[in-house]
Amino acid sequence: MTIERLLKKALEKNPSIDTKEMIRAYEFADKAHKNQLRKGGEPYIEHCLHTAFNLAQIRADQNTIVAGILHDVPEDTEHTVEEIEEIFGKDVSKLVDGITKLGKIKYRGIERYRENLRKMFLAVIDDVRIIYIKFCDRLHNLKTLDALPENKQQRIAKETLEIYAPIAGLMGIWRLKWQMEDICFKYLYPTEYKKIEYKYEIEKKAERNQFFIKVKNRLEEDLKKLNIEYEISARFKHLYSIWQKMQRKDRKFDEIYDVFALRVVVNNIEECYKILGIIHSIWKPISRRFKDYIAIPKPNGYRSLHTTIIGPEGKATEFQIKTREMHEESLYGIASHWNYKNEGSKDYSKPNWIKEILEIQKENQDTEKFIQEIKTNIFQDRIFVFSPKGDVIELPEKSTPIDFAYAIHTDVGNKTSGVLINEKIASLNQELKNGDIVEIIIEKNRKGPNIQWLDFAKTKHARERIKQYSQASPLYKFKKIFTK
Repeated sequence: MTIERLLKKALEKNPSIDTKEMIRAYEFADKAHKNQLRKGGEPYIEHCLHTAFNLAQIRADQNTIVAGILHDVPEDTEHTVEEIEEIFGKDVSKLVDGITKLGKIKYRGIERYRENLRKMFLAVIDDVRIIYIKFCDRLHNLKTLDALPENKQQRIAKETLEIYAPIAGLMGIWRLKWQMEDICFKYLYPTEYKKIEYKYEIEKKAERNQFFIKVKNRLEEDLKKLNIEYEISARFKHLYSIWQKMQRKDRKFDEIYDVFALRVVVNNIEECYKILGIIHSIWKPISRRFKDYIAIPKPNGYRSLHTTIIGPEGKATEFQIKTREMHEESLYGIASHWNYKNEGSKDYSKPNWIKEILEIQKENQDTEKFIQEIKTNIFQDRIFVFSPKGDVIELPEKSTPIDFAYAIHTDVGNKTSGVLINEKIASLNQELKNGDIVEIIIEKNRKGPNIQWLDFAKTKHARERIKQYSQASPLYKFKKIFTK
């Protein structure tokens, strides 16, 4: 990696960027890291440049890229954060200081691990750019794992898969998430990785390419009549996600039909729905496989239309239809539309899950409880369910009608006596699924919740409200003593 290559990439992604600051940062870091070598024998400055290059690829702002070049200076050289602030300004030094304080998350004792994990979550709250730098730093470290002993390879790969990749997913930075996951998969499950790689790259590649061309040509026959700009490309599932689906569904590789999808990118939302109509007029859609993430985006902001049709040769074929802006967001997450102004003032609103972390932090000083709340309420996959009036409620996966009721209102939760799911009577402990229509039946004279709801309520909000109204109950006190 060279400074010239970094500057070229940065200008390609953001033509208005000031390359002079990047050159100054490079010269400072190169001098600071002089004579330092990585485990693989290459000059240390190359790692700094690779980190910054990864940041440029995801369209990070100028100060974040500069901080990426400088990120290891305070930790690995005699230079201080104060020097960096004096030379490069307060915003850059804040980012470098954030990375330095974050430290290296390692499995060295459960208490230290939890405390470091807490630091990472709090860094997300403070300034999400710190985590972007950390991700890009980690990605290059993963790409150079060969130089480390096997035990370190395993530790780094495991913590990346368990911590970094899920946070990258929450932030919608799929470009980084997929890369990190596939590298970790290679080191943690080498036999499985090689088997899927062989099937994916050698056995099925030519067949997939031929099928893609056939579907693309047929679709273009009708798209050309619309007189709109469009791009059609193949979107291939990454190896780790294929393996995950094989494990989750207990299927063989050949039984995973969405190994690849066709991506259609257009200029605006109206054109997205026009394309959807044309696809459904050519091929028969599978109704249960249609998702409108434009009307109802995913929690990380992802937007697109997804539909699966019965394509040529009777093969199920997935299409993803999105605008150019949506496509940018799917690659780079919220970084694709953040603008950072002078002195680090930010022109963006924090995603809901970041606000949730802040609330959990305020209410939980105990580190172990804090981490557990984060994993339970934020790291789980999210589902969208509907009220009979069409209101959309977002909940963690495996939530129940009780969680839904308390998400509507505390009074609704406290007075719940039954539930209809998709117009059918159901139990209050039934797990909700994406797209369910949930109608809560209330009993107006009910005094409060049932303490036994704690056995299946999943969300922090529901559990707290149940406890709050049930603590005077003798059954609650008995249960608390019994479970100690």
